[in-house]
Amino acid sequence: MLNYAKIWSASARYSITRTLMFRGDFFVWSLVELFWMSVNILTITVIYEHTQSIAGWTKYQMVLLVGTSMLIQRFLMGFFWSSIFEMGRNIRSGNFDFYLAQPGNVMFMATTRKLDPDSLLNSLVAAAVVIYAARQLGLDPSAGQIALYALMVLCGVVIHYSILVLSISLAFWLTSAQGIEGLYFTLTEFSRLPRAAFTGIATQMLFVWLLPVVMITNVPASLLVQGFDLTLSAWLFGSALVWFAAAVFVFNRGLRRYTSASS
Repeated sequence: MLNYAKIWSASARYSITRTLMFRGDFFVWSLVELFWMSVNILTITVIYEHTQSIAGWTKYQMVLLVGTSMLIQRFLMGFFWSSIFEMGRNIRSGNFDFYLAQPGNVMFMATTRKLDPDSLLNSLVAAAVVIYAARQLGLDPSAGQIALYALMVLCGVVIHYSILVLSISLAFWLTSAQGIEGLYFTLTEFSRLPRAAFTGIATQMLFVWLLPVVMITNVPASLLVQGFDLTLSAWLFGSALVWFAAAVFVFNRGLRRYTSASS
């Protein structure tokens, strides 16, 4: 584990150094993400000018839910996004050979090579939104609740990471994984909605249980708002393990099909 920590640290330093070489891009993308996050919060404000609750969630409960969604996405995009989507192009071009020669697990090397400091910076803004909403609701979570919330957020990041790796790994069979990015953003739109808003059996099965994009944010947000629910928390933790195992399995099976640039 120490060796992997050193490898990741070297990759992080490289990414930060590269970002400092192109400061203009860093500030522009930071502002773009900040603008997108602001639009989400303003949308909630406008909607709640006309209603008191949505599926039983009040204004600041919804702000906390959306802040949790943004926090998970910022962590995902900051630590893994660029590396995962570059992986699909590298498989197609044959540049994936570079990762096969690296001193570590191929999946780890291919999905953690690059960091996006702009997203990591905006994760502080997302965390501030969560804290602000919690204070407006008069919440005073214990250290244990905060730790459980962080664990549930981590589970959400793992599930998102696993879904993306699994999807991009299809490039080993399909050669191209175009369209995955747009599909991912479409799915994440549902993560900003309360679970109670999904009333149909089909939508609940698809977006709540099979593809748990809704539960990824609802479980940690509900933990702060409504208290700890052992069943839902255990289910989210188990889902993270299952999705990660599925991603590892599909990636390794796909790796056997990779023929490298030389062939």
